[in-house]
Amino acid sequence: MSKDIRILETLHLRGPNIWTYRPAIEARVDIGDLEDCPSNVLPGFTERLTAWLPGLIEHKCSYGERGGFVRRLQEGTWPGHILEHVTLELQNLSGQRTSFGKARSTSKRGVYKVVVRSRQKEVTLACMQVARDLLMAAIEDKPFDVPTHVAELHELADSMCLGPSTACIVDAATERNIPSIRLTDGNLVQLGYGNRQRRVWTAETDRTSAIAETIASDKDLTKSLLIPCGVPVPEGQIVHSPEEAWEVAQDIGLPVVVKPSDANHGRGVSLELMTQAEVEAAFPIAEREGSDVIVERFIRGCEHRILVVGGKVVAATRGEHTLIVGDGKSTVAELIESQLNSDPRRGEAEEFPLDRIVIDRNLALQLLLERQGVTAQSVPAAGHKLTIERNGNMGNDCTDLVHPDVAAAATLAARIVGLDIAGIDMVTEDVSLPFEKTGGAIVEVNAGPSLLMHLKPATGKPRPVGEAIVEHLFPGADNDGRIPIVGVTGCDDTTRVARLIGWLLYMGGFHAGLACREGIFLSRRQVEKQDCAHWQAGQRILMNRTVDAAVFESPLASILGEGLPYDRCNVGVVTSLRTSPELERFDIREPEQIAGVLRTQVDVVWESGAAVLNADDPAVAQLADYCDGEVIFYGLSADSEVLAAHLAAGKRAVYVRDGKTMLATGSAEQPLAARATYPANALAAELAAVAAAWALGISPDLINSAIESFEPEAGL
Repeated sequence: MSKDIRILETLHLRGPNIWTYRPAIEARVDIGDLEDCPSNVLPGFTERLTAWLPGLIEHKCSYGERGGFVRRLQEGTWPGHILEHVTLELQNLSGQRTSFGKARSTSKRGVYKVVVRSRQKEVTLACMQVARDLLMAAIEDKPFDVPTHVAELHELADSMCLGPSTACIVDAATERNIPSIRLTDGNLVQLGYGNRQRRVWTAETDRTSAIAETIASDKDLTKSLLIPCGVPVPEGQIVHSPEEAWEVAQDIGLPVVVKPSDANHGRGVSLELMTQAEVEAAFPIAEREGSDVIVERFIRGCEHRILVVGGKVVAATRGEHTLIVGDGKSTVAELIESQLNSDPRRGEAEEFPLDRIVIDRNLALQLLLERQGVTAQSVPAAGHKLTIERNGNMGNDCTDLVHPDVAAAATLAARIVGLDIAGIDMVTEDVSLPFEKTGGAIVEVNAGPSLLMHLKPATGKPRPVGEAIVEHLFPGADNDGRIPIVGVTGCDDTTRVARLIGWLLYMGGFHAGLACREGIFLSRRQVEKQDCAHWQAGQRILMNRTVDAAVFESPLASILGEGLPYDRCNVGVVTSLRTSPELERFDIREPEQIAGVLRTQVDVVWESGAAVLNADDPAVAQLADYCDGEVIFYGLSADSEVLAAHLAAGKRAVYVRDGKTMLATGSAEQPLAARATYPANALAAELAAVAAAWALGISPDLINSAIESFEPEAGL
């Protein structure tokens, strides 16, 4: 007997598919003789599994209530179904929150299709493999180190997923129904499609000028531009040696700040320096962090970070001095570990709003301790306070306190430098008062500022900075960054239909992109001459910044093997249904199963869009019930029962009468020009394309001209 679980094959369904609108992993899993071993006949299995993964109690399963899956375990369910839920739970524990999964038997005994929602392919596959091993350990009553595996999965997810700044922007775009495409393994993301797309990279956008970013990285240049425009900045000067630093400090007047000209996060910055020894000691610390060293006047008060997006202040945080308090027993280094680094907000990864404090690689901290008369190994007296950080520790939201004059200075500074998104660092004793009353000043303008401090402040409420950036890029509630999309699928004539629709769009004034079995076309130009009716080619169309409409041919095998290349469409065309040997490798054999695949195309049609369905194919016509939008039938004759009933309800249809193509709405008909004698399949393809163009609002006259001028061998 083979009581084992084997993952035979996995498919990465990267777009809408037969299971869900979202990307998913579909695995073909063989449970062998475990088909005869449901969970309720395995002694102690449920107890071991739920002890290792107590979060399974939250899985509702088919009962639709908390504890539903555990109830299924107790009643008896099979390893394929259990693998689904364990994979989902491991994804949740790794930080990839999701709840969608399915497990379905196939035509082969003991073999299942296990499907789970996937936010990151590699993470989901790793979770599924660990789930398999964990499940076998629970079945065989063997030990399994769940915490270690979960930690490894969490680390993998952290390394592969978007950083928090980019993720919050993408999440905000998703809430606005704006599609996104991750362009690299890093944080470069496209929002929107075609010529309506925008790009973001953390908190930089395709509106962020390279010149402005260069200016912002040069603190001395930034100040030289701000001063003539009336923006208050501290007096300062670039210096080239410790001796020159002291000379400039004396000219400016003590106390002073010594800092690098192009570093960030407060690295290499020494504040409130009062003596020659302190100034000269601070010079090499700053020099290590940047290309130049600046000495500038010290401004009294707290450091603040003002986030400016599109000329508006959208968030502000206040920094605080970080202190440790002696206990008379622990060293400074030990107190830093116990009182500061234990803070869950501190860590090495980007997701943490505060950095861990490491003395041996922080020369600025060593100097600060020295100025307080201690070292890392000193033991402060009980109750004695020491300052560990004086800047860079932004964590307290103060957005609602910012004075209008302070906000105006921040937005002016961003505009002068030329940044659409900027982090304005300023020092003031009270941000609710104008600079004239506090003596405050702007000390830095930062490109690509971190958003985490505004998303997870230590005190105060989080600010919707992702939403502000999305609104900046896509102003207006109805601006979703989308272009008209037509999807074509079916078992016959889909290439001809797609080519015709591409031509109709071109004649209608669109710069249309088309991906089909005959290649990729941009307007009249064929740019690839190979089979491009697949996900990857479709994505290339959507990434093309010149395309303002797109047509995609999606064979059934492509839908089953990788999903659609777009999330939703304006028009979905389905031509026909018949069985096909090439679908048997997906265990799709029966007409009812094929109808389920074709339904994917109908499911993704917008409520404001239309499904174009072949009324002469009864199985295709039945898909009308699944369409959220309008249905436009096409057929060779208006005499069919389907078309007659549709027209009687006052709806739209395209058909042939007396040798002419008719555009009909209810009883009203509008004829196009007479057609030459066509084979039935070619005429049906033309009717489908005409219906799609009509659904997109292309005028009958243009449709007529386009059909008459279409030459399949010449470009589109």
